[in-house]
Amino acid sequence: MVLSKQKFNRYALAGVVTTAVAAGIAAPSALSQNSVIQVDGSSTVFPISEAMAEEFMAENRGTQVTVGVSGTGGGFSKFCAGELDITGASRPIKASEAEACAAAGIEYIEVPVATDALTVVINPENTWAEEMTTEQLKMMWEPAAEGTITRWNQIDPSWPDAPIDLFGPGTDSGTFDYFTDEIVGESGASRADYTASEDDNILVLGVSRDANALGYFGLAYYLENQDTLKAVAVNGVEPTPENVENGTYTPLSRPIFVYVKKESLESRPEVRAFVEFMLDNGPEIVPEVGYVPLSEQRYESILAEL
Repeated sequence: MVLSKQKFNRYALAGVVTTAVAAGIAAPSALSQNSVIQVDGSSTVFPISEAMAEEFMAENRGTQVTVGVSGTGGGFSKFCAGELDITGASRPIKASEAEACAAAGIEYIEVPVATDALTVVINPENTWAEEMTTEQLKMMWEPAAEGTITRWNQIDPSWPDAPIDLFGPGTDSGTFDYFTDEIVGESGASRADYTASEDDNILVLGVSRDANALGYFGLAYYLENQDTLKAVAVNGVEPTPENVENGTYTPLSRPIFVYVKKESLESRPEVRAFVEFMLDNGPEIVPEVGYVPLSEQRYESILAEL
């Protein structure tokens, strides 16, 4: 089932975390009536989770899937406290998070759902930084840059003597962890004097309204806002699905996941049905919301492993 562009616009990047209302045909008898599946976590994975939830509920009246956005770290905190059935993650679980889950008796299964091209964006009026190297990005974002690297011509003398206004994910974000690890060289190492938010829509608005701005977030949020943003080619390579698939967009191409509570998967048919639905429909829905799907064979093998 392929989602229309209009349907994606309606719910995936609205900037408001909602509990969607079930609609559609009668539920299969295998699923519990009036049940709720709790999903939270990564803002990067949110468009996938929300799209899947909409389609799943349309086919399973009586089952609600609530989708929140607490960031990858915030989602794992709730997940390991037993508050969620599923959490989205734009990076693998950390050792400290795995230990917290183990201490609480929460067993889980890691399920890859797509590949993302983490995207660096600028304002459309920016004509000088359409291409940047990873070294230039490090110079801009490393902790030593705080309060010192504040103008564009400090990155490249040919660029304007204008302020750099930075927008990026907060520290609970898996995107923050991944970007700092790959660009700065240490996960969590970043300057702190930038506008931070776990809501990528706020970052989109910030960059779109400021000619001197630069930010970063998942590919889906760029693709849905190409009229107000410009993507930066990193090391000469554009962040496109094609360049993710052919392996040329590095180092900011990354897998994204959902983590499923094993008890929920084994004891609640509706949770298992939803996870199976995500894998069955990944090849069609994932590209509709702006990410790169896994191969059909990969989805099938993950489904078989469940």
